[in-house]
This record gives sequence, C-alpha cells and structure tokens, in this order.
Amino acid sequence: MRRAEWIGTRWLGVGLTAVLAVVTITLAVTGRLALYINPDSTWFAVSMSVVALVGAVASFALPLGAEADHGHDHGPVALSVDTHDHDHDHDEVGHPRNPWGVAATVVGGVAASGVVVLTLVLPPASLSAELAMSRDVGGTPLFAGADAVTLAATGDTSSFGVGEWATVFATATNPDAFDGDPIELTGFVTPSEGDAFDLTRLVVTHCVIDAQPATIPVSDQEIPDTGQWVTVTGTVRSTSDGRLEIDADSVELIDEPEDPYEY
Repeated sequence: MRRAEWIGTRWLGVGLTAVLAVVTITLAVTGRLALYINPDSTWFAVSMSVVALVGAVASFALPLGAEADHGHDHGPVALSVDTHDHDHDHDEVGHPRNPWGVAATVVGGVAASGVVVLTLVLPPASLSAELAMSRDVGGTPLFAGADAVTLAATGDTSSFGVGEWATVFATATNPDAFDGDPIELTGFVTPSEGDAFDLTRLVVTHCVIDAQPATIPVSDQEIPDTGQWVTVTGTVRSTSDGRLEIDADSVELIDEPEDPYEY
C-alpha cells in the first residue's frame, strides 16, 4: 500500500514534470511551440524544460519513499502507532487519514494525468474561430496603443497586421487620413453586419491564455464561411458615418497558415 502511494507521489511530481518538459522541447524542435506561446518566449520555455528534465532524472535516482523522509525522528507518536493501522488508516506521522482528502488527491491526480496524456496523443492545434468570437467584447484592442495610430498617420503601414489595423480602426480620430491606404491582410472570417464580414486574427502577448481577437470590417458581396482563412487585398475607406472599413478588391480562400497568430 505504501509503495503504491510513493509511486503515485513520484508520478504526480517529477513524472508529470518530465513528460511536460519533453513535450515542450519536442514542440520547439518541430516548430509548433508557437501555437501555444509567443515565439520570443521559446528560449525561456525550452531552457526551463531542460532544467526540469535534468531535475526529474536526478530525482529518480532517489529511493522510493525518500519524499516521506523529513529528516527527523517522529518520536513516541510514530512508535505508538500500530503498523497495520499506519499502512491503511494513518499518514506518515500517525495521524488519521481524511477520506475526503484522499479522494480529492486521487481525483486531482487522475485529472492532471489525463491532461498530460492528452498533450501526448492530440496533435497541436490553433485556437478556434468560435473561441475568438467568444472573447470579442467589442472594445478597443489592448495589445497596441497610440504609437500604432501615429505610425499609420505617417503612411508607414507596410508591416501592419490585423492587430495594428484594428487599433487604428478603433481609435483613429481622423479617419479621412487613412482613406485610400492599400492593404493586404490575412486572417479568418467572423460574422459582421450587412454585406460585410470581419477579418479576425488572434493576437498573443505571452501565451494563448491571453490571446485577444483583433477584427476589422471588410466590405464584400460574397461572404466566406465563418472560420475560413482568407487573404484580403483592398483599400481602406472612410465611411460616411466616420468609420473605417476595407473595400475588398479580392478575397482569396487559403489554408490556415503555419503561424496562425500575431504577436
């Protein structure tokens, strides 16, 4: 009984850590880690995974049960506990086990193990269009600021992605200044109003947990299916009600790009 507990403790500690470290390093080597974190953080994630893996390997050199050795004698309390009861009804220092605590540990351990196993068997995948739509609160994007609008006003927008243009569309105080600017942007389709759709891209600051949707309206007679990736070529136009939108010259249906996020 006690041996099984020791094995379970080791699996939930260094075992899961080792598996996650191997998965992280493998994703980095295959170029798929960017589906989960900002590429600028890859070096940190990989270096920490190497450290974790080295520590996990070293910990397996310890004998089973070493985790329970606190380095001191428990004295009369431990000596007064019957051996049979200690194995089944008491913890390492002779205190009665809480059955609810044991159940919670087992359930948590199974859940954690299941999540880690899924990382091994499921192929890496990007966040869905449905998730992007659920995170869209209709507010100004948080990942850029006045510097994007200032840069756009100079006409230097060649490096702009959907995220930067979404900031310009949401915060520009002089929309006419951008009327006529050519664009070529890639993103996926989300619903909008009328004869238009939103070109959307998820922007990641650190990892996919903080991914935020950036959307810009595209005026086009034929609206692709929601979630379809497209490359839009057209012109920025200022509408009569003071908004900005893209007047599309062409909307090309494409496969999801290898790197689906902006950073």
